[in-house]
Amino acid sequence: MNEDRGYQPVLAEQFEDLEKQGHAARLGMWLFLGSEVLLFAGLFALYGAYRAMYGADFQAAAKHNDLFLGTLNTFVLITSSFTVAASVWAAQQGKTRLVAPLLFTTGALACVFMVVKAIEYRAHFHEGIFPGAGYHFAELDTYGARTFYTLYYFMTGLHALHVIAGLTILLWMAVRHLRRPFGPAHHIPLELGGLYWHLVDVIWIFLWPLLYLTR
Repeated sequence: MNEDRGYQPVLAEQFEDLEKQGHAARLGMWLFLGSEVLLFAGLFALYGAYRAMYGADFQAAAKHNDLFLGTLNTFVLITSSFTVAASVWAAQQGKTRLVAPLLFTTGALACVFMVVKAIEYRAHFHEGIFPGAGYHFAELDTYGARTFYTLYYFMTGLHALHVIAGLTILLWMAVRHLRRPFGPAHHIPLELGGLYWHLVDVIWIFLWPLLYLTR
């Protein structure tokens, strides 16, 4: 890929220069990420309130979750955060040939995460562990366990939607890069996409101990 056919930044009329335009884009993304954090913070607070009420049931339910699969997915997402950060670094350094492979690697890791989560869901469904009224797992047939798994499905399901959204963004960035590569002069869209993916990773870092390690 040649840098001279890469995207060049275009100054919007409402900004005085490209530096201010870049700062505005980053600020907008951070505000959006802040709203996402508030959304999950409310769910974490709800989890904490119910755990205080049904601590033993939550502990038993968390112990039933597959710690290996949860930890595997944690490793997968941490690795994917490294590859997406490396893609941004490659664009900033003008190493344009590395950007697309790193983005596709991140996308592949996202797919691995979803496959592992689907395997875990399937095992739960086979045991009769469903959210809400569909729950009929005789081994943990308590209100606290039902509540735990309802929150489990809601939080991990919402996180999975964010994984899919992030995967779509990163693949779009990769295709866009193949057409006209990002480079030192223009990489902010890639940087913002990477920030969103880091949010996906950070949210899971909180979900992992709540749903798997509190046993």
